[in-house]
Amino acid sequence: QVQLVESGGGLVQAGGSLRLSCAASGSISSANVMAWYRRAPGKERELVAVITSGGYANYPDSVKGRFTISRDNAKMTVYLQMNSLKPEDTAVYYCNLRQGLTTSWGQGTQVTVSS
Repeated sequence: QVQLVESGGGLVQAGGSLRLSCAASGSISSANVMAWYRRAPGKERELVAVITSGGYANYPDSVKGRFTISRDNAKMTVYLQMNSLKPEDTAVYYCNLRQGLTTSWGQGTQVTVSS
């Protein structure tokens, strides 16, 4: 079983920055993919960033150039550095880990960007 614990959310003004962290524990293989998703009120869940255990990262156009995902495999922690935040980035952000056929989710952390 895998546990994911997010932290780092909060309230920030437009143009500001936040860094989210997600610590993973439990039965985790060396080959895994970690990601951040978000769900804004009234919207579908959206992939924000993904990173493989080898460090390959990818982003949708909506956050490319503003968000950076990174990971520390020794600490089994993934980070999301969010810069130039916009009000439309307001959402609950969820950490996700995929390994083999299993997917695990964190409880989510609220990010609110005021205009």
